[in-house]
Amino acid sequence: MIDLILGWTGVVLVFIGVFFLFLGALGVFRLPDLFNRLQAGTKATTLGVVSTTIGVGLIAKGWLIFSLALAIFLLMTNPISSHALGRASYRAGVKPYKGTNPDLYAEKVKKESDQK
Repeated sequence: MIDLILGWTGVVLVFIGVFFLFLGALGVFRLPDLFNRLQAGTKATTLGVVSTTIGVGLIAKGWLIFSLALAIFLLMTNPISSHALGRASYRAGVKPYKGTNPDLYAEKVKKESDQK
């Protein structure tokens, strides 16, 4: 009985993960600039991959520990890497979409460049 419940819970988590992965891909495709795309890709795909990974771990019991370790690793590294990509691209000269209001980071970059 427990195996049946865990199996169906895993299937539901896999479907939730696939749904969020689809939303992340749609956000990357539809949003106007790099920074909005980066946010859509990071938030939606992190939740999607973690849900799918844990779901697979619940379906295939031998992979549960590995799946949990992988999910924890992704939860720690995906947001950090996206932050680094966004910051580096902003400093390289990629400007946000004109509809982005306000651009508070521009003031900080200007202050840092004035101090050098």
